[in-house]
Amino acid sequence: MSNVTCEGKIISVIGSGLIGRSWAMVFLSGGYRVKIYDNQQGQAARAADEIRKQLEELQEAHMLRGELSAAEQFALLSSHDDLPQALEGTFFVQECVFEDLEAKRSLFQAVEGHVGESVILSSSTSCLLPSSIFSRVQNRTRCMVSHPVNPPYYVRLVELVPHPETLPMVMDSTYALMTRVGQAPARLRKEVDGFALNRVQYAIIAESWRLVKDGVISVQDIDLVMTEGLGMRYAFIGPMETMHLNAPEGLGDYLRRYREGMRRVLSSFGPVPEFSGQEADAITKEMCELIPNDQQHLSARRERRDQLLMGLAKLKK
Repeated sequence: MSNVTCEGKIISVIGSGLIGRSWAMVFLSGGYRVKIYDNQQGQAARAADEIRKQLEELQEAHMLRGELSAAEQFALLSSHDDLPQALEGTFFVQECVFEDLEAKRSLFQAVEGHVGESVILSSSTSCLLPSSIFSRVQNRTRCMVSHPVNPPYYVRLVELVPHPETLPMVMDSTYALMTRVGQAPARLRKEVDGFALNRVQYAIIAESWRLVKDGVISVQDIDLVMTEGLGMRYAFIGPMETMHLNAPEGLGDYLRRYREGMRRVLSSFGPVPEFSGQEADAITKEMCELIPNDQQHLSARRERRDQLLMGLAKLKK
């Protein structure tokens, strides 16, 4: 993506933590001018410095996204601790403050006072419903959730979740923007608690947890079931296509063959786990024996995760 098409087009990223910095880098890779804002004095400037370092490291590793060099991308970034200044000239606001309903509501109420009617207001929330977040915004037709997957720079999926009043053209514009900057947007037709990704993820977590808790399998081996089994194909085809391809005559044939077995197994699932108490202590202990929970070990594993995800992203291209 060259910066010719996007010249002068400004995106405001509100919040300069991990997700805010990642979003800024994604938008910079598409050649957009990005204003990053944080209400903590000096925090946005520190975030900009961190972004510069990351862009240079990515360039060094030949993993930088977009057609512009690290220096060209960084030149499109500015940092702000004044909200009106951060919103001046923007056409798209991506909010990335911490997952607190009151904080998000207040922020969007303040943001609306500084932007025109056509500016899209988008939240990075992972679980709060658009109807809750935007309850104090006057014009809710331009409000929506764009939920990235952590880390957004390496994992391309973005869930686009409309507010009940969101106009179709707002969803279309955001879909086009996300596609232009190299993300993979998935549209939800209406809001639902947990959106799509976390609902599917929580179903997998719950059954994995039950199997470990009931002594069926170890923490290490249930992760192996995913990494060397389901995850191998799910990196390229989803559960619906998997069913379609796994029977000689497609999905209808698959359902005829396996629906009874699926229903029998699903009906044997236990209740939703508490994720607390003795079972949580035991599973946490087992996990920490594999990967100790000190910063050194966790940082090394996160770095490994990011490197592997970037390699997979290149392969998928």
